[in-house]
Amino acid sequence: MSNPNSTSRPAAPSPGLPPSGPIDRNALVRRHNVRQQALDPRSPVSVGNGGFAFTMDLTGLQSLPGSYPVGARDELPPGTLLGTQAQWGWHATPPAQAYELSGSTVLYDSPRGPVPYVDMVGDIVNDRETGTSLAETWLRANPHRLDLGRIGFRLVDAGRDRALSEGDLTDAEQTLDLWTGTVVSRFTLAGHQVTVMTACHPERDELGIRVESPGLQDRLAITIDFPYGSEAWHDAADWTSPDSHTTTLGEPAASGLHAGSTSWTAHRELDESRYQVVISGRDLAVLQTGQHRLRICPNPGGSRGHGVMDLAVAFVSAGDGDCVPRGETGATLAAAKPVAGTPAGPAVVLSGTSGPAAGSSVAAASEAYWPGFWQSGGAIELAATDDPRAKELERRIVLSQYLTAINCSGSLPPQETGLVCNSWRGRFHLEMHWWHAAHFAHWNRVEHLLPSLRWYCTVMEASRQTAKAQGFDGVRWPKQVGPDGRESPSPIGTFLVWQQPHPIHLAELAYRTNPSREVLEEFAEIVFESAAFMASFAHPTPRGFELGPPLIPAQESYGSIRGSVTNPTFELAYWQWALRVAAAWRDRLGLEPVPAWQEVASHLVKPRVLDGVYAAIDVDPFTIRTDHPSMLCALGVLPETDLIDKDTMRATLASVLADWDWDSTWGWDYPVMAMTAARLEDPEAAVNALLLDVGKNTVLPNGHNRQTDSLPLYLPGNGGLLAAAALMAAGWDGGPDRHAPGFPAGWTVAWEGLVAAP
Repeated sequence: MSNPNSTSRPAAPSPGLPPSGPIDRNALVRRHNVRQQALDPRSPVSVGNGGFAFTMDLTGLQSLPGSYPVGARDELPPGTLLGTQAQWGWHATPPAQAYELSGSTVLYDSPRGPVPYVDMVGDIVNDRETGTSLAETWLRANPHRLDLGRIGFRLVDAGRDRALSEGDLTDAEQTLDLWTGTVVSRFTLAGHQVTVMTACHPERDELGIRVESPGLQDRLAITIDFPYGSEAWHDAADWTSPDSHTTTLGEPAASGLHAGSTSWTAHRELDESRYQVVISGRDLAVLQTGQHRLRICPNPGGSRGHGVMDLAVAFVSAGDGDCVPRGETGATLAAAKPVAGTPAGPAVVLSGTSGPAAGSSVAAASEAYWPGFWQSGGAIELAATDDPRAKELERRIVLSQYLTAINCSGSLPPQETGLVCNSWRGRFHLEMHWWHAAHFAHWNRVEHLLPSLRWYCTVMEASRQTAKAQGFDGVRWPKQVGPDGRESPSPIGTFLVWQQPHPIHLAELAYRTNPSREVLEEFAEIVFESAAFMASFAHPTPRGFELGPPLIPAQESYGSIRGSVTNPTFELAYWQWALRVAAAWRDRLGLEPVPAWQEVASHLVKPRVLDGVYAAIDVDPFTIRTDHPSMLCALGVLPETDLIDKDTMRATLASVLADWDWDSTWGWDYPVMAMTAARLEDPEAAVNALLLDVGKNTVLPNGHNRQTDSLPLYLPGNGGLLAAAALMAAGWDGGPDRHAPGFPAGWTVAWEGLVAAP
């Protein structure tokens, strides 16, 4: 086991290269381009930059939202997978009165006496809210993430437009080119061939759209429709409240971004949410044809042929009220580190103009950025492996890199469905932050992790006040929040503790990719304040230091007994490892040690063992065989610690694999099992776990990890897969001294650029 107090970065295993030399990353990536020739209602594709994303149907736009449903919750209509979302795009419905968390605060008995926790009058049954008060409903639903606008084709007849239906399209084919981040869609509509190019600017929240079709001279137009914000669990758009918001189209003006283009700015206002939508192009006509609808078509008086529209659509936060300022993203940080050998892609230049057309300019920026992304950081190639599982695993690995880059590398921790559609109303869960973002460090793309890790500084004081009110030191990070960091009423979330070590873990991973004093100084306060809470939360008993009650472990099956739960296996190991890492950070910075951190870490009680396997918790019923098998995280997600015995963990893994309730699991549970199996030197079990053929481990043609109708994608599953694959390829501190130790010996695994796990 490695020394957690070491001040040096452990050496990574030597990369394994194919006989012909470095991995051909272009070929690796492009053989997994997403190609579709029929409408798959579960599998639309997206373009994005980490802070903004646009998800489209087979038309390359959002013309068929009803054909891509997000299953309804409660008695509400379904949402759609075709979202337009940004990290900055939030809205709060005006409350009937000022609501406070104090109305849901309950005193719980603890070893230190009564401790206040934000709870709920209502309950969550089968993942549905029941019996909540008006205050709790509002506090859980606000602020919520906005759908910024729906961009789609419509057919215009006698000045009136109508929506398309699936039957209007024939001969459809669409390709997402992962290497350039662009989508080309071709189809026949109303007797006309239509070709659409769709792209997203890597540094601006701007779409590039190029449409080529004789239909533009006939009836084909693009419209943008704007909804109100929605408090629905699964839907970011309310189309039933047109009088609750305003859309105002300004006069055209010369574009400040696209030379030779004209821009139109639509001003959007929804209560305290304000943003602008800027449409730019040449020879366009932009009209406001409805209260919240804009129509874009070729300018009849223009000098060019009307068979092409090449436009850009930018979304810009006002930076005040509920629409927060745009923050940095992994793409903007990566742009400061250009990769050699990635020239900009060709832009479409119309004759007689001073530069590329607006939409093609955005596409050129995308074509310049994405090859640099793929050529940076790590890569794993499995194509030379005869095992038929290798091709599917490689597909999942490549697509997961793209999906997490466009959804999870922004300035806030992402929601579980990223920037595609809402779940939990778009609010993000901090216990999931590791699963969304840790892999960026393992894959040596730490710039995609840093923006969301820095967010913790913005909620430091509020989190300190939470800890202080409960009688603890340091900061107690919340669970389910919006950008303001305000906790949500819950009978589960506020009792979780496994999110507390995550910032320490993420900061340590960032340090391993760049072992510099600069990294230590930037994140020292986050690490030290997290550790201070953890040390004070553990309480001394004759057995040693214990955790809880009250407490709910990562496996949330014990919510009903939260007032008595103690010593979950994973959390005990996480406490020990993270406190020792925090102590190592003080040593690296030349600071005096904090004796309490080492005392707690060295004297935590050992996890409960029953019948030779680790129990989930230390009290009856000890282990419920549903939800997350989180005991396994104690050796897998985490490295070896004093508290965990390998043989006992090996028996625990076998027990889980024998009869766990797979229908109740979540997508990241399969990477958990894989990482545990890898560290136990059982590579075959690791691969089997990653590809286990069960519903919650479904990976769609677009790469998303589907869970249910109302949770149609689940990015923690993608991030977990990448963390597991990196560990299996690059190894871990103190691991076996062989190439790709987490893969079966008969596999041909080429990898490069990865960072070994702790």
